[in-house]
Amino acid sequence: MMRVRLEAAARLLILLAIGGMAGAAAFTHVHDLTVAHGQPDWIGWANAVAVELMAIYLGLEIRARRRAGRPVGFVAVLLVGFAILSLAAQVAEAEPSVWGWIVAAVPSLAFLALVKVVLSSAPATIAATDDQAPAAVDDSDPEPVAVDLEPVQDRTPIVYAPVPASRPGSSTVLPPLGVVHPTRSAGVAR
Repeated sequence: MMRVRLEAAARLLILLAIGGMAGAAAFTHVHDLTVAHGQPDWIGWANAVAVELMAIYLGLEIRARRRAGRPVGFVAVLLVGFAILSLAAQVAEAEPSVWGWIVAAVPSLAFLALVKVVLSSAPATIAATDDQAPAAVDDSDPEPVAVDLEPVQDRTPIVYAPVPASRPGSSTVLPPLGVVHPTRSAGVAR
């Protein structure tokens, strides 16, 4: 029992150390890149929070959707997109060499891997307490239940209405002849 508690405490300390350091490095890289490209300091931190914490939130959202049996495709695409943004910020701040890029990407990859490990190892459902536990039912002679394993499919044919033909180019809107946009001179040909 004591060994299990010590192991759990060691895992928690390692998790906090890796998460804290990797998160700090990743946040700093995103912040510095944002500020280096002309944004104020507070927007740099806002970008860092948005990019780095979205990975955690989207991981939690994927987990919740899987638990509910809902699709996760769009959320997974967003997770990949934010992971790429984070990695891009790391690499952009790196020394322009292969080793510089690899070393700079480590905090972001470690942070994402940590999120993945933590979210995949935690229990997917919350255990019911004594108050929430269902009451025991004593049904010694249960009735059989018929289950239809085949999903119901609609076999109604789809009928498409014909689309009236339109003249080619009729949807193009052009300004009247002789009208010149204020930022263009009349003598410049397009």
